[in-house]
Amino acid sequence: MNEPDPPVSAGQSDPGRHSPFAVLMPLWGRDLPDRVQLALTSATTAQQRRPELLILTVDGPLPAVLEALVRRVVAGEFGPAQVLRHDTHRGVAAALQDGLEASPYELIARADADDICRPERFALQIPTMQERNLDLLGSAMREFSDRVEPGQGPLRTRPLEHDEIVGYLPHHSPFHHPTVVMRRSVARAVGGYRDLPLLEDYWLWERMMLGGARMANRPEVLVDYRVDEELFARRGGWRLFSSDLQLQRRMLMDRVIGPGRFARNLVLRGAYRFAPGWVRRISYRRLIEQNVEAPHPSTAVAS
Repeated sequence: MNEPDPPVSAGQSDPGRHSPFAVLMPLWGRDLPDRVQLALTSATTAQQRRPELLILTVDGPLPAVLEALVRRVVAGEFGPAQVLRHDTHRGVAAALQDGLEASPYELIARADADDICRPERFALQIPTMQERNLDLLGSAMREFSDRVEPGQGPLRTRPLEHDEIVGYLPHHSPFHHPTVVMRRSVARAVGGYRDLPLLEDYWLWERMMLGGARMANRPEVLVDYRVDEELFARRGGWRLFSSDLQLQRRMLMDRVIGPGRFARNLVLRGAYRFAPGWVRRISYRRLIEQNVEAPHPSTAVAS
């Protein structure tokens, strides 16, 4: 069993306290109401530094119980909020892009409808964005499930500094999407979220890097990430391998990777996508989470 993470204090001085920001959270009909309510509370009223606005993007029809929760959002139970809607289910990239376009604030924090933001998350991340003049900032996170309490599950980390992130990006996504705070103008300048199943975030990070974004990760665990029994099962098959192929081709065209790295990445991703779910779970934790140290950027991009 993992030891609980030590508490993190945001301190008394908060130079980012006057930097307004929005939380962007997508919602669709298969989300579970109790998990959504917990996620909403954790990202808004339970935060030491509360967002100026919650942007909830509703992707398609909802059952009555979720509609009732949306009405509570509109009524202001979770603070100032804006609800955007798609009449049909269009996918998370379209939902997130709508929120990116609609936000009146430059800083946008991502949150998912089944994860838990730790109370100090924005009190730490928003000042860091301002102090370091960053365009993209993530953090570590811990897994939890119905069988594993928050704070007790496996740790997920990523490289911390800009050069390390640049070196890591040709191999794996250098950010945990539910932990990210980004600058709206920089994300929009490179095209924002584009449809690529399960990899829409990784593609955005690649384009932001090429656009000159200043990037970092905080070392603290600031999000508890829910892992259900079907998570790794959903990450297999031809549809996801097609996403891998599209992204690797784009990275090759952008000269982020060379032909050798392109071939190696496709072989590794093919083996991952077509393995049984339990094999994906083990290989992810052993081959990715246990190998976060990034190659030097000069060798990573040329490989």
